[in-house]
Amino acid sequence: MSVRRLSADQPASFAFSKETMKQAQWWISKYPDGRQQSAVIPILWLVQKQEGWVSEPSIRAVAELLKMATIRVYEVATFYTMFMLEPVGTIAMVQVCGTTACQSRGSEDLLAVCRKRFGPDSHRSADGKFYWQEVECLGACSNAPMAAINDRYYEDLTVEGFEKLLDAFAAGKTPPPGSEIGRQGSAVLGGNTTLNDPKLYDGSAAKPIKGLPNAAPKGKAKAPVA
Repeated sequence: MSVRRLSADQPASFAFSKETMKQAQWWISKYPDGRQQSAVIPILWLVQKQEGWVSEPSIRAVAELLKMATIRVYEVATFYTMFMLEPVGTIAMVQVCGTTACQSRGSEDLLAVCRKRFGPDSHRSADGKFYWQEVECLGACSNAPMAAINDRYYEDLTVEGFEKLLDAFAAGKTPPPGSEIGRQGSAVLGGNTTLNDPKLYDGSAAKPIKGLPNAAPKGKAKAPVA
């Protein structure tokens, strides 16, 4: 893993919002006495949701809240790559999966779009509105290629569809997440191709075992829910 360091561009201070502090206290309450420091990861995540990234002043604030050494919070923040250590885009954080499934389905073209529009990987765009990264598997391999924009997954992407998504975010809109081609979840394209014969579930194909009652009398079983 490469060394991760805090940004040279740091704010003068950090303060928990009322809502962030309320959620932080809820997390702290989940742990037994003497184990409150275990809440450091979820509280750092709350900080990131509030500010967009984790700054040095926020690390000190988390350490003070949890009564732990600042260096321990720093170690956590710099170890986990889900924590951003520099200012991100004011509109959108774009993460494009570049792992095998997405790569084989065209993610290289999506990465090229990001480079063209925003510049180098892991940097803010010139206007400060977008920040983008190539990331490892985000767990939506069946709907490759995909990208996470802010907290939402956009799947089955084409270059044209991806460009339209980015245009919409740039215009201040939040397109609905999901599949560009209207796929439901990770359902097979074109509908079910197996287990479609009614005889498989209506009991007509069942053969009773000698000496035992038929477990699925003809006409009694219901079709499985698709």
